[in-house]
Amino acid sequence: MNHTSTLNYRMFGNGHPVVFLHGFLESISMWNYLDLESLGCQCILIDLPGHGKSELLDDHEPSIQYFATEVALLLSELNIKEYALVGHSMGGYVALQLLENNPDAVNRLVLLNSTYWADSEEKKKDRILVAELVQKSKSLFLKTAIPNLFLNPKAHESAVNELIEEAMLQKSGAIAYASLAMRSRKDFTQFAMNNSSKITLIQGEEDKIVLKNLVEETNTGNIPVYSLANCGHMAHIEKSAEVIRALSIILQVSSGI
Repeated sequence: MNHTSTLNYRMFGNGHPVVFLHGFLESISMWNYLDLESLGCQCILIDLPGHGKSELLDDHEPSIQYFATEVALLLSELNIKEYALVGHSMGGYVALQLLENNPDAVNRLVLLNSTYWADSEEKKKDRILVAELVQKSKSLFLKTAIPNLFLNPKAHESAVNELIEEAMLQKSGAIAYASLAMRSRKDFTQFAMNNSSKITLIQGEEDKIVLKNLVEETNTGNIPVYSLANCGHMAHIEKSAEVIRALSIILQVSSGI
Protein backbone atom coordinates (compact mmCIF):
# COMPACT_ATOMS: atom_id res chain seq x y z
CA MET A 1 0.00 0.00 0.00
CA ASN A 2 1.85 3.04 -1.26
CA HIS A 3 -0.03 5.95 0.22
CA THR A 4 0.31 8.24 3.20
CA SER A 5 -1.99 8.01 6.17
CA THR A 6 -5.17 10.07 6.19
CA LEU A 7 -6.12 9.23 9.78
CA ASN A 8 -6.81 12.02 12.22
CA TYR A 9 -4.85 11.72 15.45
CA ARG A 10 -3.81 13.58 18.57
CA MET A 11 -0.51 13.04 20.35
CA PHE A 12 0.65 14.37 23.72
CA GLY A 13 2.84 13.49 26.68
CA ASN A 14 6.27 11.91 26.99
CA GLY A 15 7.43 8.42 27.76
CA HIS A 16 6.47 5.02 26.43
CA PRO A 17 4.08 5.30 23.42
CA VAL A 18 0.54 4.09 24.08
CA VAL A 19 -1.94 3.97 21.21
CA PHE A 20 -5.62 4.46 22.10
CA LEU A 21 -8.25 3.07 19.72
CA HIS A 22 -11.90 3.99 20.23
CA GLY A 23 -14.94 1.80 19.68
CA PHE A 24 -17.89 1.60 17.28
CA LEU A 25 -19.76 4.93 16.87
CA GLU A 26 -17.01 6.71 18.81
CA SER A 27 -13.95 8.86 18.10
CA ILE A 28 -10.88 10.13 19.95
CA SER A 29 -13.24 12.32 21.99
CA MET A 30 -14.15 9.24 24.08
CA TRP A 31 -10.78 9.50 25.82
CA ASN A 32 -11.67 12.96 27.19
CA TYR A 33 -13.41 11.19 30.07
CA LEU A 34 -10.07 9.80 31.28
CA ASP A 35 -7.15 11.68 32.80
CA LEU A 36 -4.64 10.21 30.36
CA GLU A 37 -2.01 12.83 31.22
CA SER A 38 -1.66 11.20 34.64
CA LEU A 39 -0.38 7.98 33.05
CA GLY A 40 3.06 9.43 32.33
CA CYS A 41 3.27 8.07 28.79
CA GLN A 42 3.17 9.36 25.22
CA CYS A 43 -0.50 9.11 24.26
CA ILE A 44 -1.48 8.65 20.61
CA LEU A 45 -5.24 8.90 20.07
CA ILE A 46 -6.43 7.82 16.62
CA ASP A 47 -9.73 8.24 14.78
CA LEU A 48 -10.32 4.97 12.94
CA PRO A 49 -11.40 5.17 9.26
CA GLY A 50 -14.93 6.54 8.91
CA HIS A 51 -14.97 7.82 12.49
CA GLY A 52 -14.37 11.28 13.92
CA LYS A 53 -12.31 13.26 11.41
CA SER A 54 -10.90 10.25 9.55
CA GLU A 55 -12.38 9.45 6.14
CA LEU A 56 -13.31 5.90 5.10
CA LEU A 57 -11.52 5.37 1.80
CA ASP A 58 -11.80 1.59 1.49
CA ASP A 59 -14.20 0.25 -1.15
CA HIS A 60 -13.43 -3.44 -0.61
CA GLU A 61 -15.13 -6.00 1.61
CA PRO A 62 -15.40 -4.44 5.11
CA SER A 63 -12.60 -5.67 7.36
CA ILE A 64 -10.93 -5.04 10.70
CA GLN A 65 -7.68 -5.79 8.90
CA TYR A 66 -8.11 -2.59 6.88
CA PHE A 67 -8.43 -0.55 10.07
CA ALA A 68 -5.30 -2.20 11.49
CA THR A 69 -3.33 -1.60 8.31
CA GLU A 70 -4.20 2.09 8.33
CA VAL A 71 -3.25 2.47 12.00
CA ALA A 72 0.08 0.71 11.39
CA LEU A 73 0.78 3.04 8.45
CA LEU A 74 0.22 6.11 10.62
CA LEU A 75 2.43 4.75 13.40
CA SER A 76 5.17 4.04 10.87
CA GLU A 77 4.96 7.62 9.61
CA LEU A 78 5.18 8.86 13.21
CA ASN A 79 8.25 6.64 13.67
CA ILE A 80 6.59 4.78 16.55
CA LYS A 81 8.44 1.46 16.56
CA GLU A 82 7.33 -0.07 19.86
CA TYR A 83 4.10 0.67 21.69
CA ALA A 84 1.28 -0.47 23.93
CA LEU A 85 -2.34 -0.59 22.76
CA VAL A 86 -5.58 0.28 24.54
CA GLY A 87 -8.68 -0.61 22.54
CA HIS A 88 -12.27 0.04 23.55
CA SER A 89 -14.80 -2.44 22.15
CA MET A 90 -14.24 -2.43 18.35
CA GLY A 91 -10.89 -0.74 18.98
CA GLY A 92 -9.89 -3.88 20.86
CA TYR A 93 -10.58 -5.99 17.77
CA VAL A 94 -8.31 -3.69 15.78
CA ALA A 95 -5.68 -3.90 18.53
CA LEU A 96 -5.69 -7.71 18.41
CA GLN A 97 -5.18 -7.59 14.65
CA LEU A 98 -2.28 -5.18 15.15
CA LEU A 99 -0.70 -7.51 17.69
CA GLU A 100 -0.96 -10.43 15.28
CA ASN A 101 0.42 -8.33 12.40
CA ASN A 102 3.21 -6.70 14.43
CA PRO A 103 4.05 -8.95 17.42
CA ASP A 104 7.49 -7.41 17.96
CA ALA A 105 6.14 -3.85 17.97
CA VAL A 106 3.28 -4.36 20.45
CA ASN A 107 4.45 -5.00 24.01
CA ARG A 108 1.13 -4.64 25.83
CA LEU A 109 -2.54 -4.78 24.82
CA VAL A 110 -5.46 -3.67 26.99
CA LEU A 111 -8.92 -4.80 25.93
CA LEU A 112 -11.29 -2.24 27.46
CA ASN A 113 -14.86 -3.57 27.30
CA SER A 114 -13.61 -5.70 24.44
CA THR A 115 -12.92 -9.33 23.75
CA TYR A 116 -11.06 -11.86 21.63
CA TRP A 117 -13.84 -14.17 20.44
CA ALA A 118 -15.65 -13.83 17.11
CA ASP A 119 -19.33 -13.01 16.71
CA SER A 120 -21.86 -15.78 17.30
CA GLU A 121 -24.13 -16.63 14.38
CA GLU A 122 -26.92 -14.65 16.05
CA LYS A 123 -24.64 -11.64 16.50
CA LYS A 124 -23.57 -11.85 12.86
CA LYS A 125 -27.22 -11.55 11.83
CA ASP A 126 -27.58 -8.53 14.12
CA ARG A 127 -24.58 -6.85 12.44
CA ILE A 128 -26.32 -7.14 9.05
CA LEU A 129 -29.53 -5.72 10.50
CA VAL A 130 -27.56 -2.78 11.96
CA ALA A 131 -25.94 -2.10 8.56
CA GLU A 132 -29.38 -2.08 6.94
CA LEU A 133 -31.13 -0.07 9.66
CA VAL A 134 -28.53 2.70 9.80
CA GLN A 135 -28.99 3.31 6.09
CA LYS A 136 -32.74 3.72 6.59
CA SER A 137 -32.87 5.59 9.89
CA LYS A 138 -29.55 6.51 11.46
CA SER A 139 -31.18 8.65 14.14
CA LEU A 140 -33.51 5.88 15.31
CA PHE A 141 -30.66 3.40 15.48
CA LEU A 142 -28.36 5.69 17.46
CA LYS A 143 -31.04 6.79 19.93
CA THR A 144 -31.76 3.13 20.67
CA ALA A 145 -28.27 1.62 20.56
CA ILE A 146 -26.19 4.14 22.51
CA PRO A 147 -28.23 4.28 25.76
CA ASN A 148 -28.15 0.47 25.88
CA LEU A 149 -24.38 0.55 26.21
CA PHE A 150 -24.73 1.94 29.75
CA LEU A 151 -25.84 0.10 32.85
CA ASN A 152 -27.80 3.20 33.92
CA PRO A 153 -28.14 5.60 30.95
CA LYS A 154 -30.18 8.14 32.93
CA ALA A 155 -27.23 8.61 35.30
CA HIS A 156 -25.09 9.59 32.30
CA GLU A 157 -27.68 11.47 30.27
CA SER A 158 -25.36 14.26 29.09
CA ALA A 159 -22.74 11.74 27.94
CA VAL A 160 -25.39 9.71 26.11
CA ASN A 161 -26.64 12.82 24.32
CA GLU A 162 -23.12 13.89 23.37
CA LEU A 163 -22.38 10.43 21.97
CA ILE A 164 -25.57 10.47 19.91
CA GLU A 165 -24.84 13.96 18.57
CA GLU A 166 -21.31 13.01 17.57
CA ALA A 167 -22.38 9.70 16.01
CA MET A 168 -25.02 11.57 13.97
CA LEU A 169 -22.13 13.28 12.17
CA GLN A 170 -20.80 9.90 11.06
CA LYS A 171 -21.81 8.79 7.57
CA SER A 172 -24.34 5.96 7.46
CA GLY A 173 -22.10 4.07 5.06
CA ALA A 174 -19.18 4.26 7.49
CA ILE A 175 -21.31 2.93 10.35
CA ALA A 176 -22.53 0.09 8.14
CA TYR A 177 -18.94 -0.67 7.07
CA ALA A 178 -17.76 -0.90 10.70
CA SER A 179 -20.68 -3.16 11.65
CA LEU A 180 -19.91 -5.54 8.79
CA ALA A 181 -16.17 -5.40 9.51
CA MET A 182 -16.85 -6.56 13.07
CA ARG A 183 -19.10 -9.30 11.71
CA SER A 184 -16.35 -10.72 9.53
CA ARG A 185 -13.51 -10.48 12.06
CA LYS A 186 -11.58 -13.61 12.91
CA ASP A 187 -11.71 -15.50 16.18
CA PHE A 188 -8.68 -14.50 18.26
CA THR A 189 -9.44 -16.70 21.27
CA GLN A 190 -6.55 -19.11 20.88
CA PHE A 191 -4.23 -16.33 19.75
CA ALA A 192 -5.10 -14.34 22.88
CA MET A 193 -4.49 -17.33 25.13
CA ASN A 194 -1.12 -17.89 23.46
CA ASN A 195 -0.23 -14.23 24.07
CA SER A 196 -1.75 -13.88 27.54
CA SER A 197 1.47 -12.38 28.92
CA LYS A 198 0.84 -9.28 26.77
CA ILE A 199 -2.93 -8.94 27.19
CA THR A 200 -5.08 -7.55 30.00
CA LEU A 201 -8.87 -7.14 30.13
CA ILE A 202 -10.79 -4.33 31.81
CA GLN A 203 -14.47 -5.20 31.87
CA GLY A 204 -17.75 -4.04 33.31
CA GLU A 205 -19.44 -6.74 35.35
CA GLU A 206 -22.80 -5.73 33.86
CA ASP A 207 -21.54 -5.31 30.28
CA LYS A 208 -24.31 -6.59 27.96
CA ILE A 209 -21.93 -6.93 25.01
CA VAL A 210 -18.83 -8.49 26.61
CA LEU A 211 -20.51 -10.90 29.00
CA LYS A 212 -18.62 -11.64 32.21
CA ASN A 213 -19.52 -15.32 32.17
CA LEU A 214 -18.15 -15.74 28.63
CA VAL A 215 -14.87 -14.14 29.65
CA GLU A 216 -14.63 -16.55 32.58
CA GLU A 217 -15.47 -19.56 30.40
CA THR A 218 -13.04 -18.76 27.58
CA ASN A 219 -10.11 -17.31 29.53
CA THR A 220 -8.10 -20.54 29.70
CA GLY A 221 -4.81 -18.67 29.30
CA ASN A 222 -5.18 -16.83 32.61
CA ILE A 223 -5.32 -13.38 31.02
CA PRO A 224 -5.47 -10.83 33.88
CA VAL A 225 -8.92 -9.25 34.27
CA TYR A 226 -9.85 -6.02 36.04
CA SER A 227 -13.56 -6.43 36.72
CA LEU A 228 -15.54 -3.29 37.53
CA ALA A 229 -18.72 -3.65 39.61
CA ASN A 230 -21.90 -1.75 38.69
CA CYS A 231 -20.51 -1.00 35.22
CA GLY A 232 -21.76 -1.60 31.69
CA HIS A 233 -19.99 -1.33 28.32
CA MET A 234 -18.81 2.26 28.76
CA ALA A 235 -16.35 1.86 31.62
CA HIS A 236 -14.37 4.96 30.61
CA ILE A 237 -17.47 7.02 31.46
CA GLU A 238 -19.17 4.88 34.08
CA LYS A 239 -16.03 4.09 36.11
CA SER A 240 -13.41 6.50 34.82
CA ALA A 241 -11.33 6.67 38.02
CA GLU A 242 -11.14 2.87 38.24
CA VAL A 243 -10.16 2.59 34.56
CA ILE A 244 -7.33 5.10 34.97
CA ARG A 245 -6.15 3.27 38.08
CA ALA A 246 -6.06 -0.02 36.18
CA LEU A 247 -4.35 1.51 33.15
CA SER A 248 -1.72 3.08 35.38
CA ILE A 249 -0.80 -0.30 36.83
CA ILE A 250 -0.92 -2.15 33.49
CA LEU A 251 1.02 0.41 31.47
CA GLN A 252 3.72 0.94 34.11
CA VAL A 253 4.54 -2.74 33.71
CA SER A 254 4.80 -2.42 29.92
CA SER A 255 7.03 0.65 30.03
CA GLY A 256 9.33 -0.79 32.65
CA ILE A 257 8.78 2.06 35.13
